Amino acid sequence: MYILDKENSIANHFLAELREVDIQKDRYRFRRNLERVAELLAYEISKSLYFQQKPIQTPLEETQVALMHDFPVIVSVLRAGLPFHQGFLNIFDHSDSGFIGAYRKHSDSNNFTIEMGYEALPPLNDRTLILADPMLATGKSLITAIEHITKLARPERIIIAAAIGTPEGVKFISENIRGEYDIYLGSLDRELNEKAYILPGLGDAGDLSFGQKHTQ
Repeated sequence: MYILDKENSIANHFLAELREVDIQKDRYRFRRNLERVAELLAYEISKSLYFQQKPIQTPLEETQVALMHDFPVIVSVLRAGLPFHQGFLNIFDHSDSGFIGAYRKHSDSNNFTIEMGYEALPPLNDRTLILADPMLATGKSLITAIEHITKLARPERIIIAAAIGTPEGVKFISENIRGEYDIYLGSLDRELNEKAYILPGLGDAGDLSFGQKHTQ
C-alpha cells in the first residue's frame, strides 16, 4: 500500500485544503484539489507500470526512451469520482475511461447496502485497471464494483486509488478481494465513526464538488 502523505510534499497542501472547512466552500477549488491529488497518485502509480525502450526522433538524431507499454484503464465511481477521474486522465491522457454508479442505500441511520445504478466500461481483459474513488470508507462500494467488473472481464492487475482511506476499508478490501491488487492513498485516516463516516475525513466529497443531493 502506498500512502502519499507519508512523506512531506506539496500533496500535504492539497489534502489540507480538501479538509479545511472554510476552503471547502469554494467548489471549484475543492474539485481542483481532488484533481491535484489524483495527478500525484497517477505519477506514483506510473512508476509501477511496464515500460519498454522505444526509439524517438529528435531534430538532431534518433534516441531511445523508456515509454509505457500500455496505458491503464481508469474506472471511477460516480459522482464524487468525476474530478478525481479527471486528475488521473490528465496524467494518463491516452487511457480508456469507464464509470460505475455505486451508492449507499440506507435502511436506517447506521445500516446500508451498496446499490449499483450505472455502468459504462471499456474492454478490460488483460489490462491494468485503476479503480478511482476519492473516499475509501468501508470499502464495500469498491468491492461491489470489483465483483461486478470481474464478472464481465479479467483485468491483469487492479489498482485501487483514493484521496482518503481508512484502516477499516483497507482491511475489508484485503478480506474480500480475489487476486492481486494494490492500494494507493493520499492519506490514511484514523477510523470510521458509527455512521461509517471517515474521521477526521473531509465530509461528503460529492456534495462538496457538486452541491447537496436531493433526498426523499
